[in-house]
Amino acid sequence: MSASKHIFRLSLILSTLTLLAGCIKNNLPYPRLQVNFTSIHTAGQLQAPTIDSIGRTVTLYLSEEVDITSVRIDAFSISPAGSEWPDSAAFMEGTDMTRPITTTLRLYQDYDWTITAVQDIERYFTVEQQVGASTIDVPGRRVIAYVPEKAPLKALTVTSIKLAGSTSVISPDIDGQKVDFSAPVEVDVTEFGRTSTWTLYVIPTESTVTTERVDPWSCVAWLYGTAESGKDNGFEYRRADSQAWIRLTPAQITADGGSFTGRLTGLTPEMAYVARAYSGDEYGAEVEFTTQPTAQMPDSDFSQWWLDGKVWCPWPEGGESYWDTGNKGATTLGASNTYPVEDSPAGNGSISACLETKFVGIGIIGKLAAGNIFAGRYVKTDGTNGILSFGRPFTLRPTRLTGWMKYHSAPISSVTSGFEDLKGQPDHGIVWVALIDSPEPFEIRTNPSNRQLFNPDAPDVIAYGKMEWDTDVAGWTDFEVVLNYKSTSRTPRYILCTASASYLGDYFTGGNGSMLHLSGLRLEFDY
Repeated sequence: MSASKHIFRLSLILSTLTLLAGCIKNNLPYPRLQVNFTSIHTAGQLQAPTIDSIGRTVTLYLSEEVDITSVRIDAFSISPAGSEWPDSAAFMEGTDMTRPITTTLRLYQDYDWTITAVQDIERYFTVEQQVGASTIDVPGRRVIAYVPEKAPLKALTVTSIKLAGSTSVISPDIDGQKVDFSAPVEVDVTEFGRTSTWTLYVIPTESTVTTERVDPWSCVAWLYGTAESGKDNGFEYRRADSQAWIRLTPAQITADGGSFTGRLTGLTPEMAYVARAYSGDEYGAEVEFTTQPTAQMPDSDFSQWWLDGKVWCPWPEGGESYWDTGNKGATTLGASNTYPVEDSPAGNGSISACLETKFVGIGIIGKLAAGNIFAGRYVKTDGTNGILSFGRPFTLRPTRLTGWMKYHSAPISSVTSGFEDLKGQPDHGIVWVALIDSPEPFEIRTNPSNRQLFNPDAPDVIAYGKMEWDTDVAGWTDFEVVLNYKSTSRTPRYILCTASASYLGDYFTGGNGSMLHLSGLRLEFDY
């Protein structure tokens, strides 16, 4: 065959292949990989943002010094690799965050996220002889304060005023000055080059003492009242079936101008009481209230276990679970690392919980599994990561969690990104408890690509407390975790309680061999 025929045949084959290739359609779908924020940092932030990869929301917490109309994000990270944030340049230059903003992350598909900024600004206004706290209407830019009818409205001293952030300036400067409040007074508040006008109203009132409300817990009640500042203000209480009034001591009263709060302790659960505020020889209305009951988290001595294959479960076989562990995740690569031991504070051979941090796997292939136990349930394993439901229904307000513990701290041997400088440092054991009022338990996800961990400062957290140990505690020792409340009136929906032999176990960082023993957890309801 001549060379020209070879060339002709080759050209014909190539042309045919090109034609066929043009007829072939690529029907392979792009993978659906949600793009998530894994970290974000703003100039002037108060704390780490809350990132919710389920709802695709980011909440930023800004200090008073930040201009919320020009919030600048100075660092962020997203996953998986190759993802894009087209709006990043605009956010890093400065964005008006007075309202939530929707933005898009992209990888094959678009994923809308909502970024919200929260900025709590301390505002106050007080005058001499004020009754109760001022009402500060931020959208309307007005303030209302009350004084007794006999107060000299034409010459009242302003004892404090702050209506915007810490860098704001008020003109005229009336702080500490005598001011004529017989008519509304206007002041200009300037901040970040913008000026707004506020109106101040001081109104005479016949009421000199008011019992505002009572927030009853189980053994504690919080009493709120208003009266003229500077007077002898306080509270009295009695059992509903008694006529004998008992006054709270000065140590039980906290005053803030004309508002005052009482912490009443030593009450009997499920008992009816009556309380009233007083100011000098005058009394507010009597308010009747009933204290709540008390309750404990079931199986808190960790004495009942059963073995489901390789997984130790901290409840009796066939019974209801209240506590769970990360054992279902740990046993994908090894044995259970939270398990029962015949050791307890009673010393009679009864059972307690041992939480052991282990590197699970073969050789260098594997990962660190922190020994842990928590009120809730293990939902499922995501690869070698866990998805957990933290929380059990609970509507009471304990003041403390007590219990018994022993701890061995191993040097941190396994670290993940961001914790490299901790290698070789002592591991920490941790126990923490929280009350939340979210509609559902909190979902923990440890997968770095969509990690979601508990944030004690989140808006739905009512109370939180923790205890850590970074040295060996050889013998059984009692401990207590004090709950710090953000609000005395909000009612919890769930209690979260968890313990771990490694405080950074959610990040697969800790010491191989760290070991926390727990027994006899108990909720206390008084101070």
